[in-house]
Amino acid sequence: MTQTAIPFLFMRGGSSRGPYFKSADLPKDRDHMARVLIAALGSGHPLNIDGIGGGSPVTTKVAILSRSDSAWADIDYLFAQVSVLDQRVDFKPTCGNILTGVGPAAIEMGLIAPSGDTTEVKIHAVNTGARVSVVVQTPNGLVNYDGPATIDGVPGSAAPVEMNFMDVAGSSTGAFLPTGNVIDQVQGIDVTCMDVAMPMVIARAADFGLSGQETPEDLDSNRGFFDRMEAIRLEAAVKMCMGDCRQSVTPKFGLVAPHDKTGHITVRYFMPWSTHPTIAVTGSQCLASCALTAGTVAYPMMTAPSAIPSKITLHHPKGSMDVVIDYVVQDGLFTHRSAGLIRTARKLASGHVYVPRCVWSGA
Repeated sequence: MTQTAIPFLFMRGGSSRGPYFKSADLPKDRDHMARVLIAALGSGHPLNIDGIGGGSPVTTKVAILSRSDSAWADIDYLFAQVSVLDQRVDFKPTCGNILTGVGPAAIEMGLIAPSGDTTEVKIHAVNTGARVSVVVQTPNGLVNYDGPATIDGVPGSAAPVEMNFMDVAGSSTGAFLPTGNVIDQVQGIDVTCMDVAMPMVIARAADFGLSGQETPEDLDSNRGFFDRMEAIRLEAAVKMCMGDCRQSVTPKFGLVAPHDKTGHITVRYFMPWSTHPTIAVTGSQCLASCALTAGTVAYPMMTAPSAIPSKITLHHPKGSMDVVIDYVVQDGLFTHRSAGLIRTARKLASGHVYVPRCVWSGA
């Protein structure tokens, strides 16, 4: 046989999709694993024509699962962002959309047994160390994918997956505000550098001459904006002690603009070299937290709800996403506790994906 067969599930998680693998079915060495994932997804071609990627960063994402040795978690979840064109894999970030499918996939793979009409799966996000509890619908001991829950950016409805993110403040950099400031000025632009589930550089859309209502197509065609944004992102990354991030998708970049309803704000999220069609689950937590933190670039854009936990509605190009942020403010200091969301997932296919034996023999 000239190819190596690797078992996998192909799943939609939130508004992303990709293959879900058992860790035991892939090489242990990260560099070797990256080569296998590049071959499996067809990285290096705009259509990923020689693999199962979908020609977009939201369809070239990978979840790698195993039983956890943690005293708290059931499942370890390693995320890999495979580039569409550059034959590169980034293991630094995590992905909350793909994480939506981790609970259902772990049950389907036999890594955890269902425990009634609903099953709680405790997940350790290996990339960032975050703890995430998800509740999966499992009537009759089977994962149920049918239901009334809808999320903007995904057609139809599906069973809800309840998600609660803990330990996400400073999960990548070690600090809620990695620079120590609520606002830094980078190349003449005010930005807030924040790390909640995803390290981000957040700026006002108006400071780039934008309304914040632009479509992803409008933004992707504005290469002058992207060039300026990337220069600011890279300089901010150094201030965040993240080093040279030219080859990394983190920190992500976000734009904020006002909305007229209490607890609502308009956002645009970048991956970072193209505009996200909706918004990442991880990025949503950071943007919502930024909007609730006094002194940040986002704080004046939104009238904060009086209730805590606070439901924040983020308006993105395809609709909106609700995030519930639990926090405390003491002596003017914002402390993030947790973030909750409702997302959906669906199993699309299962079987084997094949890579050339010269890439991996399967041993």
